[in-house]
Amino acid sequence: MKKILILTMMMAMVAGAKAQKPTVAGERPSQVSVLADNHAMLRVAEAAKYVLLPVQETEEIAAIAVLDQRNEMVQRLNVKLAVDRVDYWVPYELKGARLLDIVFHGDRRQKGAVGEFVCWKEIRFSDTFDTTNRERFRPLYHHTPLYGWMNDPNGMFYKDNTWHLYYQYNPYGSQWENMNWGHSTSRDLVHWESQPLALEPDWLGSIFSGSCITNGSDVVAFYTSAGMHQTQSMAVSKDGGRTFKKYEGNPVITSDKPDFRDPNVFWYEPTKRWIMILAVGQEMQLYSSADLKDWKYESAFGQGYGNHGGVWECPDLFPLNLKSQASNLKTEKWVLVCNINPGGPFGGSATQYFVGDFDGHKFTCESMPKVTKWLDYGKDHYATVSFYNAPDDRRVVLAWMSNWQYANQVPTKQFRSANSIARDLGLFTDGEETYVSVVPSPEMLAMRGEVVKKPTEACEIVVDLKGQCEIVLSNAKGEQVVMSYDAQQQTFAMDRTQSGNCSFSEAFPCVTTAPTHGTMRQLRLFIDRCSIEAFDSEGRMAMTNLVFPSEPYNNIKVKGGKATIYEIKN
Repeated sequence: MKKILILTMMMAMVAGAKAQKPTVAGERPSQVSVLADNHAMLRVAEAAKYVLLPVQETEEIAAIAVLDQRNEMVQRLNVKLAVDRVDYWVPYELKGARLLDIVFHGDRRQKGAVGEFVCWKEIRFSDTFDTTNRERFRPLYHHTPLYGWMNDPNGMFYKDNTWHLYYQYNPYGSQWENMNWGHSTSRDLVHWESQPLALEPDWLGSIFSGSCITNGSDVVAFYTSAGMHQTQSMAVSKDGGRTFKKYEGNPVITSDKPDFRDPNVFWYEPTKRWIMILAVGQEMQLYSSADLKDWKYESAFGQGYGNHGGVWECPDLFPLNLKSQASNLKTEKWVLVCNINPGGPFGGSATQYFVGDFDGHKFTCESMPKVTKWLDYGKDHYATVSFYNAPDDRRVVLAWMSNWQYANQVPTKQFRSANSIARDLGLFTDGEETYVSVVPSPEMLAMRGEVVKKPTEACEIVVDLKGQCEIVLSNAKGEQVVMSYDAQQQTFAMDRTQSGNCSFSEAFPCVTTAPTHGTMRQLRLFIDRCSIEAFDSEGRMAMTNLVFPSEPYNNIKVKGGKATIYEIKN
Protein backbone atom coordinates (compact mmCIF):
# COMPACT_ATOMS: atom_id res chain seq x y z
CA MET A 1 0.00 0.00 0.00
CA LYS A 2 1.40 3.39 -0.97
CA LYS A 3 0.75 6.92 0.24
CA ILE A 4 -2.87 6.78 -0.88
CA LEU A 5 -3.49 4.39 2.04
CA ILE A 6 -1.62 6.44 4.64
CA LEU A 7 -4.52 8.03 6.49
CA THR A 8 -5.36 8.46 10.15
CA MET A 9 -7.94 6.12 11.60
CA MET A 10 -9.95 9.13 12.77
CA MET A 11 -11.11 9.85 9.20
CA ALA A 12 -14.50 11.32 8.48
CA MET A 13 -17.19 8.65 8.80
CA VAL A 14 -19.74 7.95 6.09
CA ALA A 15 -22.84 6.05 7.20
CA GLY A 16 -23.95 2.84 5.52
CA ALA A 17 -22.23 -0.42 4.76
CA LYS A 18 -23.58 -1.29 1.30
CA ALA A 19 -21.13 -2.26 -1.41
CA GLN A 20 -20.07 0.77 -3.43
CA LYS A 21 -18.29 0.75 -6.74
CA PRO A 22 -14.74 2.01 -6.30
CA THR A 23 -13.67 5.37 -7.59
CA VAL A 24 -11.58 4.64 -10.68
CA ALA A 25 -9.23 6.74 -12.74
CA GLY A 26 -10.03 5.38 -16.18
CA GLU A 27 -11.12 1.76 -16.42
CA ARG A 28 -8.86 -0.26 -18.68
CA PRO A 29 -9.80 -3.19 -20.91
CA SER A 30 -9.00 -6.77 -19.96
CA GLN A 31 -9.29 -10.16 -21.59
CA VAL A 32 -10.85 -13.17 -19.85
CA SER A 33 -10.17 -16.69 -21.08
CA VAL A 34 -12.36 -19.47 -19.66
CA LEU A 35 -10.40 -22.72 -19.90
CA ALA A 36 -12.60 -25.14 -17.93
CA ASP A 37 -15.53 -25.19 -15.54
CA ASN A 38 -13.21 -24.13 -12.71
CA HIS A 39 -10.32 -22.39 -14.50
CA ALA A 40 -9.94 -18.97 -16.11
CA MET A 41 -7.21 -16.47 -16.92
CA LEU A 42 -7.43 -12.70 -16.72
CA ARG A 43 -4.95 -10.76 -18.81
CA VAL A 44 -4.14 -7.13 -18.03
CA ALA A 45 -4.25 -5.43 -21.41
CA GLU A 46 -2.67 -2.16 -20.27
CA ALA A 47 -0.53 -0.95 -17.38
CA ALA A 48 -2.44 -0.05 -14.23
CA LYS A 49 -1.49 0.39 -10.60
CA TYR A 50 -4.28 -1.77 -9.14
CA VAL A 51 -6.67 -4.44 -10.19
CA LEU A 52 -9.80 -4.03 -8.03
CA LEU A 53 -11.19 -7.48 -7.30
CA PRO A 54 -14.92 -7.90 -6.50
CA VAL A 55 -15.57 -10.06 -3.43
CA GLN A 56 -18.63 -12.12 -2.47
CA GLU A 57 -18.14 -13.45 1.05
CA THR A 58 -20.49 -16.43 0.79
CA GLU A 59 -18.51 -17.91 -2.11
CA GLU A 60 -15.68 -20.43 -2.04
CA ILE A 61 -12.06 -19.37 -2.36
CA ALA A 62 -10.62 -18.74 -5.81
CA ALA A 63 -6.88 -19.46 -5.92
CA ILE A 64 -5.07 -16.79 -7.96
CA ALA A 65 -1.52 -17.17 -9.25
CA VAL A 66 -0.06 -13.80 -10.29
CA LEU A 67 2.31 -14.04 -13.26
CA ASP A 68 4.70 -11.40 -14.60
CA GLN A 69 5.68 -10.64 -18.20
CA ARG A 70 7.96 -13.70 -18.28
CA ASN A 71 5.09 -15.89 -17.03
CA GLU A 72 6.90 -16.40 -13.74
CA MET A 73 4.69 -16.58 -10.65
CA VAL A 74 5.30 -13.68 -8.27
CA GLN A 75 2.53 -14.27 -5.73
CA ARG A 76 -0.40 -16.48 -4.72
CA LEU A 77 -3.70 -15.06 -3.44
CA ASN A 78 -6.89 -16.62 -2.13
CA VAL A 79 -9.89 -14.41 -2.93
CA LYS A 80 -13.65 -15.04 -2.80
CA LEU A 81 -14.35 -13.67 -6.29
CA ALA A 82 -17.97 -12.63 -6.85
CA VAL A 83 -20.29 -15.11 -8.58
CA ASP A 84 -23.67 -13.36 -8.56
CA ARG A 85 -23.27 -10.24 -6.39
CA VAL A 86 -20.52 -7.94 -5.11
CA ASP A 87 -20.10 -7.24 -1.39
CA TYR A 88 -17.06 -4.96 -1.83
CA TRP A 89 -13.83 -4.53 -3.80
CA VAL A 90 -10.22 -5.08 -2.69
CA PRO A 91 -7.11 -3.79 -4.46
CA TYR A 92 -4.16 -5.82 -5.66
CA GLU A 93 -1.14 -3.72 -6.61
CA LEU A 94 -0.01 -5.10 -9.94
CA LYS A 95 3.69 -4.14 -9.89
CA GLY A 96 4.20 -5.32 -13.46
CA ALA A 97 1.92 -8.36 -13.23
CA ARG A 98 0.28 -9.18 -16.54
CA LEU A 99 -1.73 -12.37 -16.00
CA LEU A 100 -3.93 -13.75 -13.23
CA ASP A 101 -4.31 -17.54 -13.43
CA ILE A 102 -7.50 -18.31 -11.48
CA VAL A 103 -8.79 -21.66 -10.20
CA PHE A 104 -12.25 -21.72 -8.60
CA HIS A 105 -13.09 -24.14 -5.82
CA GLY A 106 -16.50 -25.48 -4.85
CA ASP A 107 -19.27 -27.16 -6.85
CA ARG A 108 -19.62 -25.23 -10.12
CA ARG A 109 -22.75 -27.22 -11.04
CA GLN A 110 -24.62 -25.17 -8.45
CA LYS A 111 -23.08 -21.86 -9.51
CA GLY A 112 -23.52 -21.88 -13.27
CA ALA A 113 -21.02 -21.29 -16.01
CA VAL A 114 -17.73 -19.70 -14.94
CA GLY A 115 -17.81 -17.36 -17.91
CA GLU A 116 -21.05 -15.84 -16.61
CA PHE A 117 -19.74 -15.00 -13.13
CA VAL A 118 -20.36 -11.38 -12.22
CA CYS A 119 -16.71 -10.87 -11.27
CA TRP A 120 -15.70 -10.52 -14.95
CA LYS A 121 -18.08 -7.58 -15.37
CA GLU A 122 -17.11 -5.94 -12.09
CA ILE A 123 -13.31 -6.20 -12.09
CA ARG A 124 -11.78 -2.73 -12.44
CA PHE A 125 -8.31 -1.49 -13.27
CA SER A 126 -7.36 1.77 -11.61
CA ASP A 127 -4.55 4.00 -10.43
CA THR A 128 -6.40 4.72 -7.16
CA PHE A 129 -8.38 2.90 -4.49
CA ASP A 130 -10.99 4.67 -2.38
CA THR A 131 -10.50 3.94 1.34
CA THR A 132 -13.21 6.33 2.57
CA ASN A 133 -15.05 4.66 5.42
CA ARG A 134 -18.46 3.18 4.57
CA GLU A 135 -19.15 1.37 7.85
CA ARG A 136 -21.40 2.72 10.59
CA PHE A 137 -19.86 0.30 13.08
CA ARG A 138 -16.27 1.40 12.49
CA PRO A 139 -14.92 2.64 15.86
CA LEU A 140 -13.96 6.28 16.26
CA TYR A 141 -11.04 5.92 18.69
CA HIS A 142 -9.98 2.27 18.42
CA HIS A 143 -7.42 1.05 15.91
CA THR A 144 -8.84 -0.62 12.79
CA PRO A 145 -7.36 -1.44 9.37
CA LEU A 146 -8.36 0.87 6.52
CA TYR A 147 -9.99 -2.11 4.85
CA GLY A 148 -9.76 -5.90 4.94
CA TRP A 149 -9.42 -8.40 7.76
CA MET A 150 -7.35 -7.98 10.94
CA ASN A 151 -6.74 -10.35 13.84
CA ASP A 152 -3.81 -10.76 16.30
CA PRO A 153 -1.65 -7.73 17.14
CA ASN A 154 1.99 -8.57 16.32
CA GLY A 155 5.49 -7.21 16.83
CA MET A 156 4.53 -4.17 18.89
CA PHE A 157 7.36 -1.91 20.04
CA TYR A 158 8.10 1.69 21.07
CA LYS A 159 10.97 3.64 19.51
CA ASP A 160 11.73 7.32 18.86
CA ASN A 161 8.47 8.52 20.46
CA THR A 162 6.43 6.26 18.19
CA TRP A 163 4.31 3.22 19.01
CA HIS A 164 4.47 0.57 16.27
CA LEU A 165 1.63 -1.90 15.87
CA TYR A 166 1.78 -4.77 13.39
CA TYR A 167 -1.15 -7.11 12.95
CA GLN A 168 -2.38 -10.21 11.16
CA TYR A 169 -3.84 -8.79 7.97
CA ASN A 170 -5.70 -9.95 4.86
CA PRO A 171 -5.67 -7.12 2.28
CA TYR A 172 -7.72 -9.21 -0.17
CA GLY A 173 -10.93 -9.71 1.79
CA SER A 174 -12.59 -8.99 5.12
CA GLN A 175 -12.39 -12.58 6.33
CA TRP A 176 -9.37 -14.57 7.50
CA GLU A 177 -6.97 -15.53 4.68
CA ASN A 178 -3.67 -14.43 3.05
CA MET A 179 -1.84 -13.58 6.29
CA ASN A 180 0.52 -10.60 6.04
CA TRP A 181 1.81 -8.20 8.68
CA GLY A 182 -0.09 -4.94 8.41
CA HIS A 183 1.46 -1.91 10.10
CA SER A 184 0.20 1.21 11.88
CA THR A 185 1.97 3.84 13.97
CA SER A 186 0.87 6.23 16.69
CA ARG A 187 2.26 9.02 18.86
CA ASP A 188 -0.40 8.67 21.55
CA LEU A 189 -1.81 5.10 21.45
CA VAL A 190 -5.15 6.48 20.24
CA HIS A 191 -4.71 8.05 16.81
CA TRP A 192 -3.22 5.54 14.37
CA GLU A 193 -1.72 6.11 10.93
CA SER A 194 -1.79 3.28 8.40
CA GLN A 195 1.57 2.30 6.90
CA PRO A 196 2.53 0.05 3.96
CA LEU A 197 2.60 -3.73 4.43
CA ALA A 198 5.56 -4.75 6.58
CA LEU A 199 5.91 -8.48 5.84
CA GLU A 200 4.37 -10.45 2.97
CA PRO A 201 4.19 -14.23 2.41
CA ASP A 202 7.05 -16.06 0.74
CA TRP A 203 7.66 -19.68 -0.23
CA LEU A 204 8.12 -20.66 3.42
CA GLY A 205 4.48 -19.73 3.99
CA SER A 206 2.11 -17.07 5.23
CA ILE A 207 3.25 -14.61 7.87
CA PHE A 208 1.71 -15.61 11.20
CA SER A 209 2.04 -13.90 14.58
CA GLY A 210 5.29 -12.86 16.23
CA SER A 211 7.19 -10.05 17.93
CA CYS A 212 9.76 -7.32 17.40
CA ILE A 213 12.78 -6.28 19.45
CA THR A 214 15.12 -3.30 19.10
CA ASN A 215 18.81 -4.23 18.87
CA GLY A 216 20.88 -1.09 18.61
CA SER A 217 19.52 0.87 15.66
CA ASP A 218 17.95 -2.25 14.12
CA VAL A 219 14.43 -3.53 14.58
CA VAL A 220 14.32 -7.33 14.39
CA ALA A 221 11.05 -9.15 13.73
CA PHE A 222 10.39 -12.78 14.61
CA TYR A 223 7.38 -14.46 13.06
CA THR A 224 5.96 -17.84 12.16
CA SER A 225 6.28 -18.95 8.56
CA ALA A 226 3.10 -20.96 8.07
CA GLY A 227 3.61 -23.24 5.10
CA MET A 228 3.36 -27.02 4.98
CA HIS A 229 4.78 -26.87 8.52
CA GLN A 230 5.07 -23.98 10.97
CA THR A 231 8.63 -22.70 11.41
CA GLN A 232 10.14 -19.58 12.98
CA SER A 233 11.74 -16.89 10.84
CA MET A 234 13.48 -13.55 11.29
CA ALA A 235 13.63 -10.24 9.41
CA VAL A 236 15.64 -7.06 10.05
CA SER A 237 14.65 -3.42 9.55
CA LYS A 238 17.25 -0.67 9.09
CA ASP A 239 14.67 2.13 8.89
CA GLY A 240 12.90 1.92 12.24
CA GLY A 241 10.42 -0.79 11.38
CA ARG A 242 9.08 0.61 8.10
CA THR A 243 10.57 -2.05 5.83
CA PHE A 244 12.16 -5.43 6.58
CA LYS A 245 14.66 -7.71 4.87
CA LYS A 246 14.15 -11.39 5.64
CA TYR A 247 17.12 -13.29 7.03
CA GLU A 248 18.79 -15.51 4.43
CA GLY A 249 19.16 -18.32 6.97
CA ASN A 250 15.43 -18.68 7.63
CA PRO A 251 13.91 -20.63 9.24
CA VAL A 252 15.84 -20.19 12.50
CA ILE A 253 13.84 -22.82 14.48
CA THR A 254 11.95 -25.87 13.19
CA SER A 255 9.82 -28.57 14.81
CA ASP A 256 7.72 -31.58 13.89
CA LYS A 257 4.82 -30.28 16.02
CA PRO A 258 1.72 -29.19 14.03
CA ASP A 259 1.01 -26.13 16.24
CA PHE A 260 4.37 -24.39 16.63
CA ARG A 261 4.04 -20.63 16.43
CA ASP A 262 3.92 -17.05 17.69
CA PRO A 263 7.53 -16.35 18.82
CA ASN A 264 7.90 -13.65 21.47
CA VAL A 265 11.47 -12.46 22.10
CA PHE A 266 13.04 -10.34 24.86
CA TRP A 267 16.46 -9.68 26.40
CA TYR A 268 17.23 -11.29 29.79
CA GLU A 269 20.02 -9.30 31.41
CA PRO A 270 21.16 -11.76 34.16
CA THR A 271 22.20 -14.42 31.61
CA LYS A 272 23.04 -11.94 28.82
CA ARG A 273 20.90 -13.88 26.38
CA TRP A 274 17.84 -13.38 24.25
CA ILE A 275 14.83 -15.44 25.29
CA MET A 276 12.11 -16.70 22.95
CA ILE A 277 8.81 -18.10 24.19
CA LEU A 278 6.81 -20.16 21.69
CA ALA A 279 3.30 -21.63 21.70
CA VAL A 280 3.51 -25.38 20.99
CA GLY A 281 0.20 -27.22 21.14
CA GLN A 282 -0.93 -26.87 24.74
CA GLU A 283 2.34 -25.77 26.27
CA MET A 284 4.84 -22.93 26.02
CA GLN A 285 8.47 -23.64 25.09
CA LEU A 286 11.44 -21.45 26.00
CA TYR A 287 14.60 -20.99 23.92
CA SER A 288 17.70 -18.84 24.41
CA SER A 289 20.25 -17.28 22.05
CA ALA A 290 23.31 -15.05 22.17
CA ASP A 291 23.01 -13.82 18.58
CA LEU A 292 19.29 -14.12 17.63
CA LYS A 293 20.18 -16.74 15.01
CA ASP A 294 21.18 -19.92 16.88
CA TRP A 295 18.59 -20.95 19.46
CA LYS A 296 18.92 -23.45 22.31
CA TYR A 297 15.88 -25.21 23.79
CA GLU A 298 15.61 -24.47 27.53
CA SER A 299 12.35 -25.79 28.96
CA ALA A 300 8.58 -26.08 28.63
CA PHE A 301 5.68 -24.94 30.78
CA GLY A 302 2.00 -25.81 30.78
CA GLN A 303 1.35 -29.47 31.44
CA GLY A 304 -1.47 -29.66 33.96
CA TYR A 305 -1.61 -25.89 34.56
CA GLY A 306 -4.57 -23.62 33.82
CA ASN A 307 -7.12 -24.13 31.08
CA HIS A 308 -6.52 -26.64 28.29
CA GLY A 309 -9.83 -26.38 26.45
CA GLY A 310 -8.10 -25.34 23.23
CA VAL A 311 -4.78 -24.56 21.54
CA TRP A 312 -2.39 -22.25 23.39
CA GLU A 313 -1.34 -19.25 21.29
CA CYS A 314 0.31 -15.80 21.34
CA PRO A 315 2.53 -16.05 24.45
CA ASP A 316 4.21 -13.23 26.32
CA LEU A 317 6.54 -13.30 29.32
CA PHE A 318 7.54 -10.26 31.36
CA PRO A 319 8.25 -9.01 34.92
CA LEU A 320 5.93 -6.78 36.95
CA ASN A 321 6.43 -5.24 40.38
CA LEU A 322 4.12 -5.95 43.31
CA LYS A 323 4.19 -3.13 45.84
CA SER A 324 3.65 -4.05 49.49
CA GLN A 325 1.08 -1.75 51.13
CA ALA A 326 2.69 -2.29 54.53
CA SER A 327 6.34 -1.62 53.69
CA ASN A 328 6.10 0.12 50.30
CA LEU A 329 8.74 -2.32 49.04
CA LYS A 330 8.51 -3.86 45.57
CA THR A 331 8.72 -7.54 44.75
CA GLU A 332 9.36 -8.61 41.15
CA LYS A 333 7.19 -11.38 39.77
CA TRP A 334 6.95 -12.77 36.24
CA VAL A 335 3.75 -13.05 34.24
CA LEU A 336 3.29 -15.61 31.47
CA VAL A 337 0.44 -14.62 29.15
CA CYS A 338 -1.25 -17.53 27.37
CA ASN A 339 -4.02 -16.88 24.88
CA ILE A 340 -6.27 -19.88 24.29
CA ASN A 341 -8.83 -20.82 21.65
CA PRO A 342 -11.31 -22.29 22.38
CA GLY A 343 -11.62 -22.57 26.16
CA GLY A 344 -12.54 -19.03 27.23
CA PRO A 345 -14.73 -18.57 30.33
CA PHE A 346 -17.80 -17.88 28.15
CA GLY A 347 -16.81 -19.83 25.05
CA GLY A 348 -14.32 -19.31 22.27
CA SER A 349 -11.20 -17.16 22.59
CA ALA A 350 -9.74 -15.60 25.74
CA THR A 351 -6.51 -14.60 27.51
CA GLN A 352 -5.34 -16.54 30.55
CA TYR A 353 -2.13 -15.87 32.48
CA PHE A 354 0.15 -17.34 35.14
CA VAL A 355 2.15 -15.54 37.84
CA GLY A 356 5.46 -16.91 39.08
CA ASP A 357 9.22 -16.72 38.59
CA PHE A 358 11.62 -16.91 35.65
CA ASP A 359 15.36 -17.64 36.04
CA GLY A 360 16.47 -17.36 32.44
CA HIS A 361 15.86 -21.05 31.82
CA LYS A 362 12.40 -21.98 33.04
CA PHE A 363 9.16 -20.42 34.25
CA THR A 364 7.77 -21.63 37.59
CA CYS A 365 4.13 -20.90 38.40
CA GLU A 366 3.41 -19.95 42.03
CA SER A 367 -0.25 -21.07 41.94
CA MET A 368 -1.65 -24.58 42.15
CA PRO A 369 -2.03 -26.23 38.72
CA LYS A 370 -5.84 -26.10 38.79
CA VAL A 371 -5.93 -22.29 39.23
CA THR A 372 -7.01 -20.42 36.08
CA LYS A 373 -6.71 -16.63 35.86
CA TRP A 374 -8.29 -14.57 33.06
CA LEU A 375 -7.01 -11.14 32.01
CA ASP A 376 -10.44 -10.05 30.74
CA TYR A 377 -13.84 -11.65 31.37
CA GLY A 378 -15.59 -10.50 28.20
CA LYS A 379 -16.17 -12.48 25.00
CA ASP A 380 -14.07 -10.15 22.83
CA HIS A 381 -10.54 -9.93 24.19
CA TYR A 382 -7.92 -12.19 22.60
CA ALA A 383 -4.31 -12.44 21.41
CA THR A 384 -3.16 -10.01 24.11
CA VAL A 385 0.54 -9.11 23.87
CA SER A 386 2.66 -6.21 25.12
CA PHE A 387 4.77 -3.49 23.54
CA TYR A 388 8.53 -4.05 23.64
CA ASN A 389 10.53 -1.18 25.15
CA ALA A 390 7.55 0.86 26.41
CA PRO A 391 8.70 4.05 28.21
CA ASP A 392 8.89 4.49 32.00
CA ASP A 393 8.99 0.71 32.58
CA ARG A 394 5.32 0.47 31.66
CA ARG A 395 3.79 -2.81 30.50
CA VAL A 396 1.32 -1.74 27.82
CA VAL A 397 -0.86 -4.28 26.03
CA LEU A 398 -3.38 -4.43 23.20
CA ALA A 399 -5.83 -7.20 22.38
CA TRP A 400 -7.77 -8.27 19.32
CA MET A 401 -11.35 -7.23 20.04
CA SER A 402 -13.25 -10.22 18.69
CA ASN A 403 -13.82 -13.95 19.16
CA TRP A 404 -13.10 -16.82 16.76
CA GLN A 405 -16.64 -18.12 17.31
CA TYR A 406 -18.03 -15.33 15.09
CA ALA A 407 -15.17 -13.05 14.01
CA ASN A 408 -15.70 -13.79 10.30
CA GLN A 409 -19.44 -13.07 10.51
CA VAL A 410 -19.77 -9.79 12.46
CA PRO A 411 -21.93 -7.26 10.56
CA THR A 412 -19.25 -5.20 8.79
CA LYS A 413 -17.91 -5.65 5.27
CA GLN A 414 -15.33 -3.02 4.36
CA PHE A 415 -13.23 -4.11 7.33
CA ARG A 416 -13.43 -6.62 10.16
CA SER A 417 -12.11 -6.23 13.69
CA ALA A 418 -10.61 -3.59 15.91
CA ASN A 419 -8.07 -3.62 18.71
CA SER A 420 -8.96 -2.87 22.29
CA ILE A 421 -7.89 0.40 23.82
CA ALA A 422 -4.36 0.31 25.20
CA ARG A 423 -4.10 -0.96 28.78
CA ASP A 424 -1.40 -0.76 31.45
CA LEU A 425 -0.74 -3.82 33.61
CA GLY A 426 0.29 -4.16 37.25
CA LEU A 427 -0.08 -6.63 40.12
CA PHE A 428 -2.35 -6.93 43.16
CA THR A 429 -3.14 -9.60 45.74
CA ASP A 430 -6.42 -11.15 46.85
CA GLY A 431 -6.01 -13.67 49.64
CA GLU A 432 -3.07 -15.94 48.87
CA GLU A 433 -3.07 -15.26 45.12
CA THR A 434 -1.39 -12.58 43.02
CA TYR A 435 -3.35 -11.23 40.06
CA VAL A 436 -2.65 -8.90 37.13
CA SER A 437 -4.35 -5.51 37.32
CA VAL A 438 -5.67 -3.92 34.13
CA VAL A 439 -6.37 -0.19 33.71
CA PRO A 440 -6.89 1.98 30.63
CA SER A 441 -3.59 3.53 29.61
CA PRO A 442 -3.19 7.16 30.75
CA GLU A 443 -3.30 8.29 27.13
CA MET A 444 -7.05 7.56 27.24
CA LEU A 445 -7.52 10.02 30.09
CA ALA A 446 -6.14 12.73 27.81
CA MET A 447 -9.01 12.00 25.41
CA ARG A 448 -11.66 13.11 27.88
CA GLY A 449 -13.70 16.01 26.59
CA GLU A 450 -16.65 17.94 27.95
CA VAL A 451 -19.18 16.44 30.33
CA VAL A 452 -22.41 15.68 28.45
CA LYS A 453 -25.90 14.74 29.64
CA LYS A 454 -26.51 11.65 27.51
CA PRO A 455 -24.37 8.81 26.20
CA THR A 456 -23.09 9.14 22.65
CA GLU A 457 -21.72 6.60 20.18
CA ALA A 458 -18.19 7.36 21.41
CA CYS A 459 -17.84 8.32 25.07
CA GLU A 460 -16.44 7.43 28.48
CA ILE A 461 -18.84 6.89 31.38
CA VAL A 462 -17.57 6.97 34.95
CA VAL A 463 -19.96 5.47 37.51
CA ASP A 464 -19.39 6.08 41.21
CA LEU A 465 -20.85 3.07 42.96
CA LYS A 466 -22.72 3.11 46.26
CA GLY A 467 -22.97 -0.66 46.63
CA GLN A 468 -25.32 -2.85 44.63
CA CYS A 469 -25.69 -1.20 41.22
CA GLU A 470 -27.49 -1.70 37.90
CA ILE A 471 -26.62 0.26 34.77
CA VAL A 472 -28.78 0.10 31.65
CA LEU A 473 -27.64 1.54 28.32
CA SER A 474 -30.48 1.71 25.80
CA ASN A 475 -31.81 3.35 22.64
CA ALA A 476 -35.23 4.20 21.20
CA LYS A 477 -35.39 0.82 19.43
CA GLY A 478 -35.60 -0.97 22.77
CA GLU A 479 -32.09 -2.38 22.43
CA GLN A 480 -30.14 -2.42 25.68
CA VAL A 481 -27.08 -3.59 27.55
CA VAL A 482 -27.59 -4.31 31.24
CA MET A 483 -24.61 -4.20 33.61
CA SER A 484 -24.87 -5.16 37.28
CA TYR A 485 -22.50 -5.05 40.22
CA ASP A 486 -23.21 -7.43 43.08
CA ALA A 487 -21.34 -6.04 46.08
CA GLN A 488 -22.14 -9.03 48.27
CA GLN A 489 -20.98 -11.66 45.76
CA GLN A 490 -18.20 -9.37 44.47
CA THR A 491 -19.13 -9.89 40.82
CA PHE A 492 -19.77 -7.69 37.80
CA ALA A 493 -21.93 -8.86 34.89
CA MET A 494 -22.78 -7.58 31.40
CA ASP A 495 -25.86 -8.80 29.50
CA ARG A 496 -25.80 -8.18 25.73
CA THR A 497 -28.60 -10.59 24.80
CA GLN A 498 -30.80 -7.64 23.75
CA SER A 499 -28.00 -5.33 22.62
CA GLY A 500 -28.98 -5.11 18.94
CA ASN A 501 -28.04 -7.37 16.06
CA CYS A 502 -27.17 -10.78 17.52
CA SER A 503 -28.48 -12.84 14.61
CA PHE A 504 -25.16 -13.54 12.87
CA SER A 505 -24.10 -16.14 15.47
CA GLU A 506 -25.77 -18.26 18.13
CA ALA A 507 -22.64 -17.75 20.24
CA PHE A 508 -23.00 -13.95 20.32
CA PRO A 509 -25.93 -13.27 22.72
CA CYS A 510 -24.63 -13.94 26.22
CA VAL A 511 -24.13 -12.74 29.77
CA THR A 512 -20.52 -12.44 30.95
CA THR A 513 -19.60 -12.34 34.64
CA ALA A 514 -16.33 -11.42 36.37
CA PRO A 515 -15.03 -11.49 39.94
CA THR A 516 -14.18 -8.03 41.31
CA HIS A 517 -11.65 -9.25 43.93
CA GLY A 518 -13.02 -6.96 46.58
CA THR A 519 -15.27 -3.89 46.77
CA MET A 520 -15.62 -1.93 43.55
CA ARG A 521 -16.06 1.80 44.13
CA GLN A 522 -15.82 3.21 40.63
CA LEU A 523 -16.48 1.77 37.18
CA ARG A 524 -15.10 3.14 33.91
CA LEU A 525 -16.95 2.33 30.68
CA PHE A 526 -15.56 3.05 27.20
CA ILE A 527 -18.22 3.07 24.49
CA ASP A 528 -17.22 3.19 20.83
CA ARG A 529 -19.95 2.38 18.29
CA CYS A 530 -19.67 -1.42 18.46
CA SER A 531 -17.88 -2.10 21.74
CA ILE A 532 -18.12 -1.66 25.50
CA GLU A 533 -15.01 -1.99 27.66
CA ALA A 534 -15.60 -2.02 31.42
CA PHE A 535 -12.88 -1.50 34.06
CA ASP A 536 -12.77 -1.31 37.81
CA SER A 537 -10.94 1.98 38.37
CA GLU A 538 -8.38 0.16 40.56
CA GLY A 539 -7.71 -2.42 37.86
CA ARG A 540 -9.16 -5.49 39.57
CA MET A 541 -11.67 -6.29 36.82
CA ALA A 542 -11.80 -5.87 33.05
CA MET A 543 -14.53 -6.94 30.60
CA THR A 544 -14.69 -6.35 26.83
CA ASN A 545 -17.76 -7.08 24.71
CA LEU A 546 -18.84 -6.18 21.18
CA VAL A 547 -22.36 -4.83 20.53
CA PHE A 548 -24.12 -3.96 17.27
CA PRO A 549 -27.09 -1.66 18.03
CA SER A 550 -29.24 -0.42 15.16
CA GLU A 551 -28.72 3.09 16.53
CA PRO A 552 -26.40 4.40 19.28
CA TYR A 553 -27.31 3.95 22.92
CA ASN A 554 -28.37 7.46 23.96
CA ASN A 555 -29.99 6.75 27.31
CA ILE A 556 -28.56 5.56 30.62
CA LYS A 557 -30.27 4.55 33.85
CA VAL A 558 -28.23 3.94 36.98
CA LYS A 559 -29.66 2.42 40.15
CA GLY A 560 -27.21 2.46 43.04
CA GLY A 561 -24.66 4.90 41.68
CA LYS A 562 -24.01 8.18 39.87
CA ALA A 563 -22.80 8.40 36.27
CA THR A 564 -20.66 11.13 34.71
CA ILE A 565 -20.46 11.04 30.90
CA TYR A 566 -17.49 12.46 29.01
CA GLU A 567 -17.29 12.96 25.27
CA ILE A 568 -14.18 11.57 23.60
CA LYS A 569 -12.14 14.25 21.85
CA ASN A 570 -10.97 13.72 18.28
